[in-house]
Amino acid sequence: MAPVTFKRNYRCSQSLQQFYSGGPFAVSSDGSFIACACVESIKIVDSSNASTKSTIEAESGTITALALSPSDKLLFSAGHSRQIKVWDLDTLKCLRSWKGHDGPIMGMACHASGGLLATSGADRKVLVWDVDGGFCTHYFKGHKGVVSSIMFHPDVNKTLLFSGSDDATVRVWDLLAKKCVATLEKHFSAVTSMAVSEDGWTLLSAGRDKVVNLWDLHDYRCKSTVPTYEVLEAVCIINSGSCFALSMGAFRQQSGKRKSGSTGDYFITAGERGIVRIWNSEGAVCLYEQKSSDVTVSSDVDEDSTMGFTSAVMLPLDQGLLCVTADQQFLFYNPEEHLEENWNLKLTKRLVGFNDEIVDMKFLDDEEQYLAVATNLEQVRVYDLSSMSCSYVLAGHTDTILCLDTSLSSYGRRLIVTGSKDNSVRLWEAERRCCIGLGIGHMGAVGAVAFSKKCRDFFVSGSSDRTIKVWSLNGLSDDIEQPINLKAKAVVAAHDKDINSLAVAPNDSLVCSGSQDRTACVWRLPDLVSVVKFIGHKRGIWSVEFSPVDQCVITASGDKTVKIWAIADGSCLKTFEGHTSSVLRASFLTRGTQFVSCGADGLVKLWTIKTNECIATYDQHEDKVWALAVGKKTEMLATGGSDAVINLWHDSTAADKEEAFRKEEEGVLRGQELENAVLDAEYMKAIQIALELRRPHKLFELFSGLCRKREAEDQIDKALHALSKEEFHLLFEYAREWNTKPKLCHIAQFVLFRAFNILPPTEIIEIKGIGELLEGLIPYSQRHFSRIDRLIRSTFLLDYTLMGMSVIGPVTQGDLKTRSLLHSGKDMDDAPSTDKADEDQKQVSEGLKDKASAKKRKSRKSGEGSHSHKKVKGVAHANNGAIPLQA
Repeated sequence: MAPVTFKRNYRCSQSLQQFYSGGPFAVSSDGSFIACACVESIKIVDSSNASTKSTIEAESGTITALALSPSDKLLFSAGHSRQIKVWDLDTLKCLRSWKGHDGPIMGMACHASGGLLATSGADRKVLVWDVDGGFCTHYFKGHKGVVSSIMFHPDVNKTLLFSGSDDATVRVWDLLAKKCVATLEKHFSAVTSMAVSEDGWTLLSAGRDKVVNLWDLHDYRCKSTVPTYEVLEAVCIINSGSCFALSMGAFRQQSGKRKSGSTGDYFITAGERGIVRIWNSEGAVCLYEQKSSDVTVSSDVDEDSTMGFTSAVMLPLDQGLLCVTADQQFLFYNPEEHLEENWNLKLTKRLVGFNDEIVDMKFLDDEEQYLAVATNLEQVRVYDLSSMSCSYVLAGHTDTILCLDTSLSSYGRRLIVTGSKDNSVRLWEAERRCCIGLGIGHMGAVGAVAFSKKCRDFFVSGSSDRTIKVWSLNGLSDDIEQPINLKAKAVVAAHDKDINSLAVAPNDSLVCSGSQDRTACVWRLPDLVSVVKFIGHKRGIWSVEFSPVDQCVITASGDKTVKIWAIADGSCLKTFEGHTSSVLRASFLTRGTQFVSCGADGLVKLWTIKTNECIATYDQHEDKVWALAVGKKTEMLATGGSDAVINLWHDSTAADKEEAFRKEEEGVLRGQELENAVLDAEYMKAIQIALELRRPHKLFELFSGLCRKREAEDQIDKALHALSKEEFHLLFEYAREWNTKPKLCHIAQFVLFRAFNILPPTEIIEIKGIGELLEGLIPYSQRHFSRIDRLIRSTFLLDYTLMGMSVIGPVTQGDLKTRSLLHSGKDMDDAPSTDKADEDQKQVSEGLKDKASAKKRKSRKSGEGSHSHKKVKGVAHANNGAIPLQA
């Protein structure tokens, strides 16, 4: 057996978040992304895997209308604040905004040229705006109700604008004449959707009066009315060259249903029934109708109020049909390729915009390809992790599903068992996507289920009625059409409160239960005889699991701890503390040597059992983490919780180790390059490598060495010219640290002086975080300059004192040159001439001699002690030329 390698780190590789809360959305011109309204923000979602590419905080209240420009560069949004905003999708910045309506904006459309934007609102107005200027070009009034749908004629040469309203009318506006050219009154309820035929001369309008009207745009008369017997939310034209039209035409011709000279437009309708239907405008014939709806509907919803489709659009580039449901799902349809008896639509992808609270989840098989998820719904959603799309939905329970478990049956079928608030358990077969067994007998909500691990011929369930039941899987066959009634082999009243969790031992001999009564119990199967009871937690137990290798059980509790118990005597072996709130799940990893836990604090923690050490903590959730699933193949993790987010985690220990080794190897090579560059006096290269390797000490040594050279300024300027803005930011950070130390500040000041000489102010302010850096540089720089000023003033006092004591002699020529440099800032070559210096020296010497003779006369009158003083003065006069003033 291979040695155990501890896991050191996990990385969140994929995440499924809420990206759609209902309402408006806009599909890009190539179908690669969808802009979705998510409460008060806008999510840009990748249509291939439902990942959120970017988020725009619109700050306009709830989003009510969205539109994309034809080039997909600009996004237009409007919310309850009535502000129209234009967003640049490259920078995610608002380019301009304005208010134009007196009420919420309900519809929005961009002209095919990209220069005009039409908006309609609850104030019954239709306005057209210039996109670049943000001013109103057309102002249309006439509707008597909320204008909810609006569209430009797809032909840019036809200057027509169509608007549909709750007043059951469609109005046609001429943009050149700036007036209403026709009012189409044939509907008896709100107009919800419009479409223009491929030739551009037929307008289709659908409404909640369950009909589609076809209008001739030559004379604006109603050509025909198609009764659909369904409240419609969307109508779409099928272009003649699309896969829908070609596939439908080929099938009809093959089946002999298509007449040789038949002409007419194919169009699609979608509405409250949640089914897609395809019609031919010629003869108002329904060519195709889905047999069953793919919309998942709550069981307690009346049939009259069934939630179906709220919108539908034909995807660009012949990518199929997109339908949006009332429960925030995006369904992608394409025609089936192999047509034998009937033409049919195939659901190719289902993206779920909102999952609600994640209650439980499990991987469907050892390959970690599918994940079964239980949310606050009556259905189980099974996700394909490669595309993060919902592959299928298992519906049958009449109340919320609280728990689930998965297993491979003894005859190779993938099974799912679920427990629900409807007091029942259901057994599902994943391949056929149907319920094959129903277990009734619990008197309360079923909060825990667990499959057998070895024989796979039974499962156990625990309920709020405080009992545990063992259900047999005998009697299941491959040809089950209706779910059979499952039989309970054993039952026991196990706890004093609700049962939260169950786990079956790897050898199927024991089952462990965790309850709100703060205890966990181990029972012998199949008769449910009590073996041991674990007492020690101070709050209810949320999770239990057997170790895969040892005779012990791990429990997670509401008292913020995780405990490991010995089955032999019921003693607590270890206690792990670290969570700041209830621990809701704990599962073993790495052959029982590690475990992972998650809790109500939103944290996921990785622990090593031997050392009691928490080696990693992950904070990717914003609320309680209720669900934790561990894969069997790579021990991949999946977590979900109250924030409706599903995170997938992959073991990155090997990748991190390899990355660290690669970085270390690269650092050694680059370090050698740095040393070679220093030896070769290639300071520009050396400075760049030192910055790249983040070696501030080496960088200081380089600048310090440069400062001692004659052509230091030129070399430093060359090195600084080659730096990028990010490298300047790093250099300023180092200079800020050097500037805080008096021994290093002169180098920092020199580097800053050269850098500020090179960079213009416009580039300096563009450096990220420059304000914070300057705030750290200025106080210390002021302190250094103040200290220098004090030192200079002190030297003047020292000069005066020493001159008065006649300790120092006359100022020499070199001293004058030095002082001239200090006061004038000129070079040595610009010092005063030798003659002038000699003349000044003579004057100073004569003045000093006069003072000295005066002092001698005065000293003769003093007492005996003055003789020694005279000798000292004599020495001073004799050596006054050898003690120059040091500048």
